[in-house]
Amino acid sequence: MSRNRSLGVIAALSLSALALTGCSASGAGATETDDSASTAGTDASTITLYTSEPQEKIDEIVAAFNAHHPEITVDVFRAGTGDLTARIAAEEKAGDIGADLLLAADAGTFEDYADRDLLLEYQSPEASDINQDLIDPEHFYVGTRILPTVIAINTNVITDAPELWQDLTDPAYAGKIAMPNPDVSGAAAYNAAVWLNEESLGLTWLEGLAANRPLIAESNGPVSQAVAEGSSPAGIVVDSLVRDLASAGSPIAAVYPQEGVPFVSQPVGIFADSAEPEASKLFVDFLISQEGQEIAASQSYLPIREDVESPSGAPAISDITLLSPDLETIRASQADAVETFNGLFQ
Repeated sequence: MSRNRSLGVIAALSLSALALTGCSASGAGATETDDSASTAGTDASTITLYTSEPQEKIDEIVAAFNAHHPEITVDVFRAGTGDLTARIAAEEKAGDIGADLLLAADAGTFEDYADRDLLLEYQSPEASDINQDLIDPEHFYVGTRILPTVIAINTNVITDAPELWQDLTDPAYAGKIAMPNPDVSGAAAYNAAVWLNEESLGLTWLEGLAANRPLIAESNGPVSQAVAEGSSPAGIVVDSLVRDLASAGSPIAAVYPQEGVPFVSQPVGIFADSAEPEASKLFVDFLISQEGQEIAASQSYLPIREDVESPSGAPAISDITLLSPDLETIRASQADAVETFNGLFQ
């Protein structure tokens, strides 16, 4: 199956229209507009979700879903994306994937799963109202939010904020930068490939960054905490975590570098061998519904619907330069990019 994708369209077309004006177990179940259509099957069911979402955030989503579908229990297994993909690989080899749904990572990961016939084709009735470039044309997955990676700074320590990725190669930042481990963070693995394939950055930039001996934290969460605490005054991290900490009073701010920022859309997909496909579809519907996206925005994520406002303090997508390489190029180079990263930084 040929599944070439280009993320360039996302930056050039629909994302600019989204000006946004105006990683346990829980109980769950879909949208207000969906309730009447989904009452045909009300038997109790349980679905298992693998996700990299922070625990408190996925708990909030599951609780809101459960308000509509108390008959559906959502068992959540939360881990970093690298751990999730390793778990799925082991389960695939054993012939029994333990999840009904995956909410994590980037489109390239889902493309790989679709290529191996691991995902169920599903076109949500909510999909017509979201950014169409975040929908897999063959409907094996759909993006649920926009997660740019930015430079975070501790504003008590850094008063002259960097404006470029290139600025982080300045010796003045030696020992002052934290960034996530691409073996754990799906966004970090994706970013490694994007940076290496970006003409204005590439291997020369990564080598310069490595010369400043960044702290490699396990995931984005510890990176943002290190910046907020000042132990690493600068960090490379997803922007939503910066807003979370800033809203809680931490001296942290996000910089969107002028060269452009890589981003992932944290897709959701249903595994083809799910024993509860209908209940799983309802959860997908809820994630991309207006209510689900309002929750995403309240959790500091950039939403994917024009009828949902961006979170407080977030720029409009039209004001962000997005690095949007060809997805097939990223898929083909990501493993080598992570290996290169590890060779430089670890």
